[in-house]
Amino acid sequence: MKGINIKYLLTCLIILCLLLGSSCLLPPVNTSPPPNSPPTSTTNPIDRNWTPPPPESNTFTLPNFADVVAEVKPSVVAINTEVITYDIFNRPLEQTGAGSGWIIDEDGIIVTNNHVVEGAKAITVTLADGRTFPVETVRTDPLTDLAVVKINARNLPAAAIGDSSKLRICDPIVAIGNPLGLGISAKPGWVSRLGVSLQVSSEQTLYDLIETDAPINPGNSGGALVNMSKQVIGITSAKIAMVGVEGMGYAISINTAMPIIEELIQKGYVVRPWLGAEPYTVDQYVVFRYQLAVDKGAFVTTVTSGSPADKAGIEPGDVITEFEGKEIITAEELNQAIHSSQIGQKVKIIFWRGNAQNTTYATLTESPPP
Repeated sequence: MKGINIKYLLTCLIILCLLLGSSCLLPPVNTSPPPNSPPTSTTNPIDRNWTPPPPESNTFTLPNFADVVAEVKPSVVAINTEVITYDIFNRPLEQTGAGSGWIIDEDGIIVTNNHVVEGAKAITVTLADGRTFPVETVRTDPLTDLAVVKINARNLPAAAIGDSSKLRICDPIVAIGNPLGLGISAKPGWVSRLGVSLQVSSEQTLYDLIETDAPINPGNSGGALVNMSKQVIGITSAKIAMVGVEGMGYAISINTAMPIIEELIQKGYVVRPWLGAEPYTVDQYVVFRYQLAVDKGAFVTTVTSGSPADKAGIEPGDVITEFEGKEIITAEELNQAIHSSQIGQKVKIIFWRGNAQNTTYATLTESPPP
């Protein structure tokens, strides 16, 4: 029997020990699931009695503009005017104009804009049924650009009045009017903004307007802006006409217009607090022409004899810079401050005469008939 190779045997034992020792150094294997692992899928039921919910019925319907127009269009009228203008040689020229209106009372009372009928020597109204009537009475309020006219007609289809305070942005509406004098037509759209203020001239700003993307064109002025309940909620009045500007038409909200309309019908004019001083916004020309000591404020052009301004010592050429604690920069701001006051209220007025600043007090009275 041959002897055992001692070196070979020792080598095998060393290798075996190394293998056993390295396995002991390895980290233990964790066979349990991690704490946040998803639960294992099984075939056990979750709820044997569960049934799927029934499908909801589709209650949404598109606004039916055709029904709205069919109801309201007979209440909208076309207004045509004749105005005398003068050329550069002071020769009279007769011009015609077109606008819109809507019937608020079956006995021939029609609402429109002041700028539609302002200065017209003759006004006619054409109804939806084709009948034409001359306007017998005109009552206007230039400050709010509203007017009421009266024709001799009975049993007319008066429009229903809505509540503009319930309007929301993106509510559907329809503008019905007489664009370009081509006849009554309807343009659908949506409410874009509410409570908008828009300066339409250097001396006039309209307030609480409804902005819409419904096309508002010349001739639409005075027409009806109507909601899906077939109610008038606005009086189309203005648009921004600039290159690249689209879908920005404006209507006077009916809630703002109705008190004015009511006074025009009941009294013939709108009663407001009155100072009796006619203002003009101070500009660089006025500063230079009259050598004013201030470059902003309301320049007084005329003062009515016996008016609150007259009694307070205000004179033409004065510049009012503060009214009842409010800084006055423009004529529009002075008018707004006066109209925001109360009849019979005593107000503090700061004004400049020449290089001297003065303070006076005036008691506002009721505005006289126009």
